[in-house]
Amino acid sequence: MRRTVLAVTVVFLVCMASWAQETRHEVTVQGSGFFTKETSDLGITNKPTYSGGFLAGYRFNINQWLGVEGDYDYFSNSQKYINSTGTALVRTNVHAATGAAVVKIPTSSSLTPYFLAGGGAIIFDPRDTNLVETQSRGTFVYGGGVDLALTKRFTVRGQYRGFLYKTPDFEVSDFRTDKFTHTAVPSAGLVFTF
Repeated sequence: MRRTVLAVTVVFLVCMASWAQETRHEVTVQGSGFFTKETSDLGITNKPTYSGGFLAGYRFNINQWLGVEGDYDYFSNSQKYINSTGTALVRTNVHAATGAAVVKIPTSSSLTPYFLAGGGAIIFDPRDTNLVETQSRGTFVYGGGVDLALTKRFTVRGQYRGFLYKTPDFEVSDFRTDKFTHTAVPSAGLVFTF
């Protein structure tokens, strides 16, 4: 009985040690851009301004080719609405919280390409008006990128993500296009692995 317990314990510890070596945690901070497509319908055009922002994220690598990640993005832009009565501008802080599955392509070099897909929410928070309320939109996120390992702990990451979501209207009929829009979010930054 003693030998069995000892053998199971040794096997368990060896498995845990090998599992710990295969999994990695990553924290990233990146500068990013926020480029949203113009949408028009029902005599209303939504033309958001382009802006820069940042991304902070965490990735858990299940094995060498599969991981999961959670990201937070922040941008500050303006939603410009054009209709027959004129133009309205809603300056917003944009927050995005997303989660995605990550499929990596293992290579023998220091470059590791990957693809991702998932979902989350985008929150449009008006900065300087009491006329509209904060609005959240569900989003589908997809993309890909490449990691360039500098050392065992530090990596440079370049990536592209696309957000697909319903155009914000802040529950105002003069802003409602009732269309989906696309935002391109390219980014680059550093990754710390532990």
